[in-house]
Amino acid sequence: MRSHIKDISLINQGKRRIEWAAREMPVLKLIDARFEKERPFAGVRMAACLHVTAETANLMRALRAGGAEVLLCASNPLSTQDDVAAALVKEGIPVFAKKGENRETFYRHLIAALDHLPQLTMDDGADLIHLLHTKRKSQIKEVAGSCEETTTGVIRLRAMEKEGKLRVPVIDVNDAKTKHFFDNRYGTGQSTVDGIVRATNVLLAGKVFVVAGYGWCGKGLAMRAKGMGARVVVTEVDAVAGIEAVMDGFEVMPMQRAACLGDFFVTATGDISVIRREHMIKMKDGAIMANTGHFNVEIDVADLEKWAVGKREVRDFLVEYRLKNGKKINLIAEGRLVNLAAAEGHPSAVMDMSFANQALSAEYLWKNKGKLPAKVISVPEAIDAMIARLKLKAMGVTIDNLTPKQRRYLQSWREGT
Repeated sequence: MRSHIKDISLINQGKRRIEWAAREMPVLKLIDARFEKERPFAGVRMAACLHVTAETANLMRALRAGGAEVLLCASNPLSTQDDVAAALVKEGIPVFAKKGENRETFYRHLIAALDHLPQLTMDDGADLIHLLHTKRKSQIKEVAGSCEETTTGVIRLRAMEKEGKLRVPVIDVNDAKTKHFFDNRYGTGQSTVDGIVRATNVLLAGKVFVVAGYGWCGKGLAMRAKGMGARVVVTEVDAVAGIEAVMDGFEVMPMQRAACLGDFFVTATGDISVIRREHMIKMKDGAIMANTGHFNVEIDVADLEKWAVGKREVRDFLVEYRLKNGKKINLIAEGRLVNLAAAEGHPSAVMDMSFANQALSAEYLWKNKGKLPAKVISVPEAIDAMIARLKLKAMGVTIDNLTPKQRRYLQSWREGT
């Protein structure tokens, strides 16, 4: 991170990237302006473990405008935009991240974030919260709360809460309507396809595109792949999601069957070992695998490494594995988050709402420090609704308002037809 600061061209490139993203983030801009005026985080130490992108840079700027002493580290070893990191460091915001950092460096940077002694934290994947509860327990009493933005992170946090291990309130930003309806669906859908196309330059039209998981991310991905002309197959373990995928017009089948058909395979489940050796052995020669879940556990890469008899990098972020059965299969970005590892992540317009939720949820936590239970908490409905109104206004869209008569009708149980 520190070495970036010496490269003026890298810094200027990062500044331009941050400014370009800001054009598509009007809601966060409004929050930034209010924060600068009201200073809700004056003197508050904050540590954020997020993808280091231009959009994240605008969130860091907004938090600093609110008075926070903010520090940023990466939530994924391959998602950092080094020019953005350099630009933030030049502005005085400490960043501990470098694209391609190894596992040891990644965790050293997480520890550096906790050395900041944060009073509020933000996570993409719950790594900071996990470390606070395992390696830095003495610091927990100083933490007023945290925000979590990913499905994977929320799963971890709910497991901690269920076991009685969670000791701070955490706002589940991921499940805010203005987050998952848009970020997970439209953001993940577009950016995942973008990462796959950049890494492979293979035409999607006419190909069989297998989507593992039909949550909001899977829905968005299936929609975009279909729009590119692919024949989309969905695999699921949830019966309701399976029915929904069928009624949305997609083929649904077990991965064992889909493995024989697919040209592309993309995991979006948040679970482990979704694609395993038993599936890979059935894949077509030349099949391409990628993951758009937060952690690189959905494709069994370790097993693939043991099983393969050879491998080579055929393009940036694309490795071809030669198998014992003579076939070759390809893996994008080591099975890590493909939209950030091989592309630039979600479009700024959807991150505008996601990071608005992060900023306002952090404000809510600080205003209510000491009053909230040590549980996973939903984003307050008032915050969700306000973000939606601001986004519509920024888009130049107006909607109807209820008349007094309509409002009374909806609030009454006596009136009927």
